[in-house]
Amino acid sequence: MAAAVSIVLGAALLAGCATAGPARPAASAPASAPGSPPPSLAPSPSPRPVPVGIAATAGGSRVTVYSAPDGELLDTLASPISSGAPLTLLLLEDRGDWLQVALAQRPNGSTGWIRASEVSLARLEYSLVVSTAENTLSLNRNDELVETYPAATGTGGTPTPVGSFYLTELLQPTNAGYGPFAFGLSAFSDVLTSFGGGPGQIGLHGTEDAASIGTAASNGCIRLSNDVITALAQILPLGTPITIE
Repeated sequence: MAAAVSIVLGAALLAGCATAGPARPAASAPASAPGSPPPSLAPSPSPRPVPVGIAATAGGSRVTVYSAPDGELLDTLASPISSGAPLTLLLLEDRGDWLQVALAQRPNGSTGWIRASEVSLARLEYSLVVSTAENTLSLNRNDELVETYPAATGTGGTPTPVGSFYLTELLQPTNAGYGPFAFGLSAFSDVLTSFGGGPGQIGLHGTEDAASIGTAASNGCIRLSNDVITALAQILPLGTPITIE
């Protein structure tokens, strides 16, 4: 698959469901060919698009989280995570040796600081926006709209949480109802503290209930048609930002 993602076989235990390299990303100047004009006279290369985000993936078996650079130790995160996917976080701020990252834990919006030496960074070009009012999901590439798809979101009693999140894992569910693929999000239900044996994590997945697409029908997860989730599974790496409005 095109996406640099480990796909994990397993039962989906999500809340709202149906029942790069070691160096930091940097643009490098192209070398001049023999006989070409001096660099000052050569045509300017097309600028590389500004990434919509940076994924930070664990380089070893764990990443230590602190309250601030050289601050209090908050947690030690294992990699791979429980589903078997590599631990991937979304970069919020880069201070050289220290990185502030978004964390996939309660409460939603949690952040922490990690050492840059414990992760590798990769540029992200895709992002997602979910409208719970319109029941749609929009796919953007380099901040340009690619397509908007109908989606199912949470009901009034089990709403899809709003905020800024990211994709944490990609699963091929082995139980019925979730379609061929399910992304785990860094978001957790504001209502359900557990679901199906899991912690109430929100998912982005397919469905066997095609009639629910375009409505408020789930326990908080975001449902797409099986064709759409299959297409997204081919291109979206872990760490991809998703905004839910």
